[in-house]
Amino acid sequence: MNMPMSPVSNLQEKVEQAVAEVGKVVLGKDQQIRLALCCLFSGGHLLMEDKPGMGKTTLSQALARTFGLQYSRIQFTSDLLPADILGVSIYDQNKASFTFHKGPIFSNLVLADEINRTTPKTQSALLEAMEEGKVSVDGNTRDLPHPFFVIATQNPVSFSGTYPFPESQLDRFLMRLNIGYPDPVAERQLLLNHDQRANLVNIKQTLSADDVSAVQAAISTVQATDTLLDYVQRLVAYTRQDDKYSFGLSPRGAQALMRCARTWALMHNRKHVLPEDVQTVLPSVVDHRLRSVADTSGRNAEAYSQRLLTEVDVI
Repeated sequence: MNMPMSPVSNLQEKVEQAVAEVGKVVLGKDQQIRLALCCLFSGGHLLMEDKPGMGKTTLSQALARTFGLQYSRIQFTSDLLPADILGVSIYDQNKASFTFHKGPIFSNLVLADEINRTTPKTQSALLEAMEEGKVSVDGNTRDLPHPFFVIATQNPVSFSGTYPFPESQLDRFLMRLNIGYPDPVAERQLLLNHDQRANLVNIKQTLSADDVSAVQAAISTVQATDTLLDYVQRLVAYTRQDDKYSFGLSPRGAQALMRCARTWALMHNRKHVLPEDVQTVLPSVVDHRLRSVADTSGRNAEAYSQRLLTEVDVI
């Protein structure tokens, strides 16, 4: 029996090529790279929370090169203003009119670096653009390019000078990832290489913006059986009924879980979702959306999904 082809010919093969290319500079983190690709293909935005120097910036630059996307980086600081992100209209004396100068957000892939170091007002300007896919400046609405993918990084809130996100803003991010420390083999390679970022110039483009659009358009065609949907609903219901959680997964969070599971299936050239797809993406999709009664800070978030995977039956 021939398996239906994905919207991008040999998508799984191209994904593995992309992982290999990004893996030239982000060593030993193939699964994190695949999950970042899943977030991009799903049409969402990615939050990366980790300590400084873990490779968050390098990963974003490598992804942009792999897809041939226009890239910009915004360093968030306490004095950054919304206009520094969105752009500003400046009066041109020669034309006797105002000319809009686009801000760095008008790129395909935007790295919002250390987003929790800026004020809530500036954070909101970025989050609104992420949600709407457009910006409004001086009464005019301007569309952002497509695809539009934001990778926001934040240091742990225990670091000084940070403005932690409320839950309503965390929910704007489709997935959250932690890169983590490299394994001994990868770290040895880093120690032998004087400047790992120098390898960015050697990354080859394996996919395109059109491929991203094609995959995003095909996600809704991936089938999910009633049994699979029952499993997802049991996972969602568990978060709402167990008294160890401060609040349960929202309907938007449940939809995010299914969308990422469909994308993960599509990335493996399948037109149907398996329980394993749901289980693979679940930690990245739900951990930042949940809080336990005993841990209101969310610092032990990785335990939330593990509890779900352990306690909720697949069948």
